[in-house]
Amino acid sequence: MPKRRRLSLALLSALVLAGLTGAGAALASPARPALAAATGTRVPGAPECPMFPADNVWNTPITTLPVDPRSRAWLASMGSADTNLHPDFGPTFDPSQPYYGIPFTVIGPHQGFVRLHFEYASESDRGPYPFGPDTPIEGGQHASGDRHAIMVDPRTCTLYELYDAVWHPGGGSTAGSGAIWHLTSNALRPATWTSADAAGLPILPGLLDWEEVRSGHVDHAIRMTAEQTDTAFIWPARHEAGARDDPSLPPMGARFRLEASFPVKRYPPLVQVVLRAMQTYGLILADNGSNWYFQGVAENWPLWFVDDLKTIPASAFQAVDERSLIVDPNSGQAR
Repeated sequence: MPKRRRLSLALLSALVLAGLTGAGAALASPARPALAAATGTRVPGAPECPMFPADNVWNTPITTLPVDPRSRAWLASMGSADTNLHPDFGPTFDPSQPYYGIPFTVIGPHQGFVRLHFEYASESDRGPYPFGPDTPIEGGQHASGDRHAIMVDPRTCTLYELYDAVWHPGGGSTAGSGAIWHLTSNALRPATWTSADAAGLPILPGLLDWEEVRSGHVDHAIRMTAEQTDTAFIWPARHEAGARDDPSLPPMGARFRLEASFPVKRYPPLVQVVLRAMQTYGLILADNGSNWYFQGVAENWPLWFVDDLKTIPASAFQAVDERSLIVDPNSGQAR
């Protein structure tokens, strides 16, 4: 499992991009033609809900973007020369334990909503949240670690995410932080606000799902972690939890692409599906944790599939410069 990341209360001077910082409520972007992915990803179990609009940054191909000039430094800081990717999900070998990964649930019509007490209340959405004693928790109900809880209301296409979620009856439930997302909107969180991860981004759209892999199409970027990050964030991230002010460290929001020359066809067909997604949509740095860990849904992943993904060298990636995709720094809409 990745190391537990450190949430911090970022200052308003945190860098979004050079000269692109903002505070206050996130703004909806003006209507533009959809020039990104032809179709958006749908929420598993809630087919009427998009995983954000088709032109959202998570769904946007990055094959033609230039390499970021800091790419080599960032890869070096992440130990890329002698590190392979690590799928942060997989099967369990103990039937009494939950699957390894981040679970989520599509709530039913009778799910109750509650308010929680947040450690980072000033950067959390008040709610209420569809959270209860049976809500799946990352690592299980008695786990330590990040304890993410992710819930989707299919009636309103609303995504609810919690960090360090703990259920207590009688109105005493707690969480480190919480964020609410409207899946039909490109709006980002206010600048410098965290979410359920350190980058202030949603978690669910960056998770791999076994059914989408089996379908032959993964049409979105994938969430990843790094041990040390800069005390800055770049679009589309909204928050940092950096080790130090050091531009040789990757900032939250950095995006990495598998090189086009990588020999994808050497791998089994279902592994190729993920590798093509890494070439087309890449990885987005969303949290502090172990270097080159990338996340998936907690489910019964085949062990051979997970093992094959562990052979992908991190040195085959490069950071890309996403600035040309920005329509509005307060929006996740991409050109």
